[in-house]
Amino acid sequence: MLTAEIIAVGSELLTPTKIDTNSLWLTERLNELGVELKLKTVVGDDPARLEETVRDALGRSDLVFVTGGLGPTEDDVTRQVAAAAVGLPLVYHQDLEDNLRERFRRWGREMPEINKRQAWVIDGAEVLPNPNGSAVGMYVDLGGTRLAVLPGPPRENQPMFNDFVLPKIREFSGAIVFRRRVLKVSGIGESALDEQIAPIYSAYEDVQTSVLFNKSEVEVHLRAAASTAEEGDRINAEIAGKIVEKLGIAVFSTEGEEMEQVVARILVDRGETVSVAESCTGGIVAQRLTDIPGSSAYFVGGVAAYANEMKTGMLGVPADLIERFGAVSREVAEAMAQGMRERADTTYAVSITGIAGPAGGTEDKPVGTVYVGFASGDCIRSLHLLLPGDRYLVRWRASQAALDYLRRQILKN
Repeated sequence: MLTAEIIAVGSELLTPTKIDTNSLWLTERLNELGVELKLKTVVGDDPARLEETVRDALGRSDLVFVTGGLGPTEDDVTRQVAAAAVGLPLVYHQDLEDNLRERFRRWGREMPEINKRQAWVIDGAEVLPNPNGSAVGMYVDLGGTRLAVLPGPPRENQPMFNDFVLPKIREFSGAIVFRRRVLKVSGIGESALDEQIAPIYSAYEDVQTSVLFNKSEVEVHLRAAASTAEEGDRINAEIAGKIVEKLGIAVFSTEGEEMEQVVARILVDRGETVSVAESCTGGIVAQRLTDIPGSSAYFVGGVAAYANEMKTGMLGVPADLIERFGAVSREVAEAMAQGMRERADTTYAVSITGIAGPAGGTEDKPVGTVYVGFASGDCIRSLHLLLPGDRYLVRWRASQAALDYLRRQILKN
């Protein structure tokens, strides 16, 4: 099995505002070819550190990809550093300069002389054309190792890889491909989930499984190694089926879908509708449901009722109910859902009331206390939760819990 490394170049990628997205895309494409990625590295515009990183990668991996740093400015150092790392000189290509000058003329401008730097190429490297930008790529076969130097912008990087690098890798990558599948689970903790499904996935030697917790659910990532894509998909589907059989309704997606996508599909398939009444989430559930194209088929509307006067005036929650039990209570959550459903005339309604923090909690109702209400034609019920996290996480997790509660109630019916 071939191994690969990706080196992303650019000091901006070491700041908190920029993310290396190229490596994610390249990883997926490489896995489809049966190439296993072993290491990703981000290096700033530092020639010494970059040369060391490239040289080390070439000494341990079959394929090394360097992305970025091929522009014409002083801080674009990838070209000369990559040449130094492989011990080859740079050679000037007059045809590349001519092509660049012609391209600039078509744009109605004269080429700045600084762009001549982009005509230097590692001696013996295959030039990878770039119809989407000014920086060509380079592909160097070093015998046991191959180096691909690609531009940073995804609109240049990705077509170049697909058109010129991928066919080369396919020639020698062998007969193994990787296929991925993501299952999403709610209502079960990460360790408890793994304890239940480990006997299932551990029986498959050629499948790598990861159990990961994110902010509101647990994900099960399957990666099957197989001789064909169809065989890999079959293995993943077999494991997914066994996990669903074991966990039941707790698995809300076997295709990596978000909770709102799953709820939307269920409602559309059943020809049913929903409305929402939100207090502490302030419209997050409504936003998630309407982020999906075609949401008017199942989502009628909602109310963000923060003040008690909104709960009584817009949703018909009795004032004495709020006075007796408090705005954050099972009784008020159920009344909000019932009032919303009656006013919107929907099949279902879901409500949320809670204390997102950081202030407002009491000994009886600490920060993170949330009630989710549900109403249908013949059922009114609620769910009490104590959610951990800061204000953002409490609100997000409350929205996830409401959507999941809605999903489970629909499926039960």
